[in-house]
Amino acid sequence: MGIIGQYETQQLEIEEFRRMLLSCAGMRRGKEGDEFRDPARHATAEEKVVCVTSGVSFLGIAIVNRLLLRGYSVRLIVTNEEDREKLREMEMSGEMRGTNNNNISAVMGDLSDVQSISEAFDGCRGVFHTAGFIDPAGLAGYSKWMAEIEVKGTENVMEACARTSSVRSCVLTSSLLACIWRDKSRSDLSTLVNHDCWSDEPFCIEKKLWYALGKLRAEKAAWRIAERKEFKLVTLCPGLITGPEFSHRNSTPTFAYLKGAREMYRDGLLATVDVNRLAEAHVCAFEAMNKTASGRYICFDQVIQREEELLKLAGETGMQTGVLSGGNASSDSFSVRFKLSNTKLCGLMSRTMQCSNDC
Repeated sequence: MGIIGQYETQQLEIEEFRRMLLSCAGMRRGKEGDEFRDPARHATAEEKVVCVTSGVSFLGIAIVNRLLLRGYSVRLIVTNEEDREKLREMEMSGEMRGTNNNNISAVMGDLSDVQSISEAFDGCRGVFHTAGFIDPAGLAGYSKWMAEIEVKGTENVMEACARTSSVRSCVLTSSLLACIWRDKSRSDLSTLVNHDCWSDEPFCIEKKLWYALGKLRAEKAAWRIAERKEFKLVTLCPGLITGPEFSHRNSTPTFAYLKGAREMYRDGLLATVDVNRLAEAHVCAFEAMNKTASGRYICFDQVIQREEELLKLAGETGMQTGVLSGGNASSDSFSVRFKLSNTKLCGLMSRTMQCSNDC
């Protein structure tokens, strides 16, 4: 199984929170009607203030939701005019009525500018870098160029974390793809895939697995900077992120992740994780960083191994089953060569939940 604990996935939960988030995100118009101000700038040092990059992304919203439930004050970084316009449209449509939540604020930030990010982080105790990138050209898929943007953005976020005195730690969203793509002809290759495994960069380049390459290089860059700056970092390596309408609301990462799905399925490495459970894992890891949490954590709920599971995933993504299975959806026709393990994360979440119950 996957992560310890069964969190109910409710179809309306994210949509309801999205309306609340966008209505109360602190993106308030200035006197001229076209500028925003950030009320969280005045938060006291004693408040639990954290920052979420790509906070209006599919995963970002789920993480913010969990943080709010835990009593955090959350600052969102909005990086582009598209997200900014989305907030305006929701305000004008009337969806910004209702809940008044002063625990959410938002700032514009440029992930290509370390100083801009550092200013956005100022006053925050921790950072969740979800790396929710999309193709700004509006093209389907994830290119080699996007992989380079992913790496540079992560480097800037980590440099900004180290530069900002209030920030103590960072949780980075990587990917299971940064662990599983390896040259299977190697004689020393273990059949167990866990948090100690890294994908082979030359293999990713050869197979043009650009999403995997971007996540791999970005995570390695983050660890180099964290070690050099002596900065606390934890990384989550999730499987394909699923949840309500995930293929529509998370389209670029979803389809980019599934490049090479045939081989993943054949090797027993096609895994998924519900967005809310992944968000819970992020918050759990963050809260345990001063105690037991460290290093990398693989995160998944399910490994797709049966025909009915593959058919369901194909239906949810709108992809042909043959695209995912290579025309052979039956797992009986081949033996699973590898075994995924998230034992490290299960142990962390089990201890954290026991602590919460004791308290």
